[in-house]
Amino acid sequence: MTGVALVTGGNRGIGLAIALRLRETGYSVVVGSRSGTAPEGLSAVELDVSDPASILAAFERIEAEFGPIEVVVANAGITRDTLLMRMSDDDIDAVLNTNLGGSIRLARRALRSMLKAKHGRIIFISSVVGLMGSAGQVNYAAAKAGLVGAARSLAREVGSRGITVNVIAPGFVDTDMTAEVGEERKAEILGAVPLGRYAQPAEIAGVVEFLAGEAAGYITGAVIPVDGGLGMGH
Repeated sequence: MTGVALVTGGNRGIGLAIALRLRETGYSVVVGSRSGTAPEGLSAVELDVSDPASILAAFERIEAEFGPIEVVVANAGITRDTLLMRMSDDDIDAVLNTNLGGSIRLARRALRSMLKAKHGRIIFISSVVGLMGSAGQVNYAAAKAGLVGAARSLAREVGSRGITVNVIAPGFVDTDMTAEVGEERKAEILGAVPLGRYAQPAEIAGVVEFLAGEAAGYITGAVIPVDGGLGMGH
């Protein structure tokens, strides 16, 4: 497998696992991060998905140095968790602009080369929270749910040009972020997951590898849960 893949938020956690997996698969992987750096010897570009100018500059640099982008994984995101009554306007705007608006703008810019090539893969990383809700995460859940509508609408727009658009909805994943969860809350979470454990970042990366490959060429507009059964029925 050859081609250029861009993974936003690919400098740690799920994004890093995705970037490493795609590199192993044979892609020329570029990580987009606010710092413009990435570990594990990965190529990186400075990219803030909440800033439209940053998206345009990053694509221009990647295309000049590596060539047209074939796979885009919109993984970058932030959280500003609190009950809605306490949530500031900035908490709402920042999360929606980064997690939803940033992913939409990223896909829009990626389409330039994909439409010319009549081939491409766009993969949005959503969350089980966007499907079943979570108290204290109204902004985050709204953004992650919005990715589903965006992906399915875009899939209808560009399907005839050989471009697929899909969504992965992870559940609780074993990352630095979840490692900070208290033992009581961790037991509560695991009690709700039929498989009784967190996902490993590599398990999310494996689904990205599949969706990016030829075997998934007839899959578009899909929402694939990787949540241990937590969101069953949602």
